[in-house]
Amino acid sequence: MESIDQIIQRKPNPFDPVTLYTINFWQEQQNPSLNVDSIHENIISDIETVLEQVAQEHNPRTLILTGDSGSGKSYLLGRIKKLFNTKAFFVYIDPWPDSDYIWRHILRQTVDCLMKIPEGKTDSQLLLWLKGLLTFQNSGLLQKIIGERRVFIRNLKAIYPSGIYNPNDFFSALYHLLDSKYRDVACEWLRGDDLDEGDLKSLGIRGSIDSEDSAQKIITNLGIISAASQPIVLCFDNLDNIPRLLNGTLDLQALFNVNSSIHTHYPQNFLIIISIITSTWKQNSVLIQPADKARVNAGYFHLKPISLEQGEAILAARLNLLYSLAKPQPESAIFPLSKEILEQKFPSGKTLPRNILELGRKEYEQYKIKLLNQTENSQDLVPKTHWETFKLIWQENYNKTQKKISKITYLAAPELIRMLAEVLNALQYQEVKTKLLSGKYANYSLSYKQQNQEEIIGVVWTEDPNMNSFFNTMNACQKVVDKKLCETLYLLRAADVGNVNNLSYRMYRKIFQGRSKNIHIIPNLESVYFLATYHSLVNAALANELAIEDEIISLKQLEEIICESQIFNNCSLLQDLSIVFPTNIQEKQNHPDLDEIKNFVLNLIRQKSFIERNSILENTLNQFIKIEHSKVDLIIAQLEGEQKIKILAPTSNVDEQLICFVPG
Repeated sequence: MESIDQIIQRKPNPFDPVTLYTINFWQEQQNPSLNVDSIHENIISDIETVLEQVAQEHNPRTLILTGDSGSGKSYLLGRIKKLFNTKAFFVYIDPWPDSDYIWRHILRQTVDCLMKIPEGKTDSQLLLWLKGLLTFQNSGLLQKIIGERRVFIRNLKAIYPSGIYNPNDFFSALYHLLDSKYRDVACEWLRGDDLDEGDLKSLGIRGSIDSEDSAQKIITNLGIISAASQPIVLCFDNLDNIPRLLNGTLDLQALFNVNSSIHTHYPQNFLIIISIITSTWKQNSVLIQPADKARVNAGYFHLKPISLEQGEAILAARLNLLYSLAKPQPESAIFPLSKEILEQKFPSGKTLPRNILELGRKEYEQYKIKLLNQTENSQDLVPKTHWETFKLIWQENYNKTQKKISKITYLAAPELIRMLAEVLNALQYQEVKTKLLSGKYANYSLSYKQQNQEEIIGVVWTEDPNMNSFFNTMNACQKVVDKKLCETLYLLRAADVGNVNNLSYRMYRKIFQGRSKNIHIIPNLESVYFLATYHSLVNAALANELAIEDEIISLKQLEEIICESQIFNNCSLLQDLSIVFPTNIQEKQNHPDLDEIKNFVLNLIRQKSFIERNSILENTLNQFIKIEHSKVDLIIAQLEGEQKIKILAPTSNVDEQLICFVPG
C-alpha cells in the first residue's frame, strides 16, 4: 500500500471548492459518511418533536431557522429530509418569481417534489402519500377502484363531504395518478399547467388551475387529505432572492400571508420551515405584520457556530475517504492539518462549518504542492483566476440542471421571465422591467433597453398549450403593439401556435409574421439550461453561499465573472435575441462538443495543479454524459502535444499516471 504522502500527491483535494456548498436537497444527495451527528443535534431533535406533533394533531406548525451564511442551514434541511423520510414527505421551495404568483409557485414546487422518489423506496412521495391516504390493503381492491373512476370519486367525496375545493376535478386527478398511462398529465394538472382541451378531457376535468385563488385552495386540499397519511414538510430556503418591494426590502410579507392562510384551516398536515440568514431576518422581520409573525407557533431555531472538536470531525470525515487507503495510517485523523492549526485560525474556539471546510481545502492544497515541489516533476504554479474555477462550478451546476429539467414546461412562464431578466442584468442591459403586458399574463413578459440605444425591446414567453390562454396572451400582445410600448416584440414559444382554424393563430400571424418587426423565436431546452444554471448561482450568491477559492462571491462579482467568461455567448436563445454573439464560430461548427470538453479538462487540471488521470476521466464522464472514454484520452493527448499539460511517468500503468498543468 501507499504512504499517506504518496496518496496526497496523486489524489484530488477532498475539499474541492466546486462541492463545498449545497442548496436544493433534492438535487444534492448527501453522503452520510460525511455527516457529524453532534452538529446541531439538539435542533434536529426539536424539529423531530414538532414533526411528531403535526402528525398527531394535524394542525400546521411553522418554525424559523436562522443562521449566518456558512452555518449549514441548507445542509441541515437535507439532513432532516434524510433522517425523517419515513415520517414525512419533503418539499423544497425556491424563491418565487413574483408575489402575485406565490401560491401557484408553491403548488408547482410541492407537486414536483412529491414526484421525487425517497431513498429506499420505489414509488414517488406522491404515490406513497396517495396509497397511504387510501389505505389500500390489497391489489384487488386497488385494481377495482382504478377501473371505476366514478366509484373512486364518490368514495372520496363520502370520506370528505365538505372542505374540499372542486372535489370532482381534484379527486379525478388523484384517480389518474394511480394509472401510469395518465400519471404525467395528472401531475401537470395538479401542478398548475394550463392543459389543452384534449388532456383535460382525458382526465375528465373541466379546467386548469390558473389563478392564485384556485392554487391556494388546491394546497388546502392537500393539507386536509394528507392528515390520513403523513405530514408534508414545506421548506422555504434562499429567501434573499425573493421579489422586493418598491422601497427595496424583501417581500417576506407575501410568504407570511401564505403561512397565515394555511393556519386558518383544519386539518392542515403541514410543517413549514422558513430558513433565512440571520441578518436578513433582522433587517426585514420588523416589516411583517405582528399578527402574521404570531403564526410562527413552533419557535425560532438559531444555528450557532460549531466547536473546534466538531470542526475536527468534519475534517476527519472528508479525509478518511483517502486515509483509509494509506499504510501506515497517519498519526492524526486530520493530517496534514492539526489541532494547533485550528486553534491558531480560530482562537475563539468556535467557527462555522464552511470556514472549517475552506481551511481544509487550503491546508491540503499547500501540503500537496510542498510534496510535489520536492519531486523532479514539479512545475511552477500560477494563480488561478476566478473564472477558471467558476467554469468548473458552472459545469457542475449545468449538469445538475440537465438532470432536473427534462422539458421547457418544467418551469412556469414567470420563472423563465425572471431568469431571463437576471441574465439581462448580468450582461449590463438597462431598464430591465417585468410585466410589459397588462392583465392576467403580465408576469409572462419583460422589457429592456437595447445597449447604447434608446430602443425598447419587449419579450413575451408563453408555453401554455391551452389555445384559449394563447389567445388571451396574443390579445395582450396586440395591446402592447397598438400602444407602441416597444420597438420590437419577441415571442418565445416552443409549443404549438395552433392552425388557421384558431382565432389565436390568426392573431399570432398578424403580430409576429409577414412584414411585422416582431419576431417569434423557438427556444430550445439547452438555452433553458443556461438560464436555470445561472439562476441557481444567483440564489447562492445572494445567500452568500457561493464561494470561489477562499472568497465569498457577491452578485456583482458573479455578474462580472459571467461577463469575463463569456459563458453565455453560446446560448442560442440569447443569440437569437441579439443579446450575445457566438465566439469561435467556425471552430465551434467543426468541433461543437470537443472544444467545450477540452476547455473543461484543461480548467480541471489547471484548478487542481496535479491530478490523477483516472480522476480526469471520472469528472469528465460525469459532466458530459454522452462523451466516450476514448474522446477524453484524445483530448489529454492533444493538450500534452500543445504543451499545456505534462503526463508524469508516461510509461507507467495508466492508472498510476499523474497529470500536471504547464503554465504558459
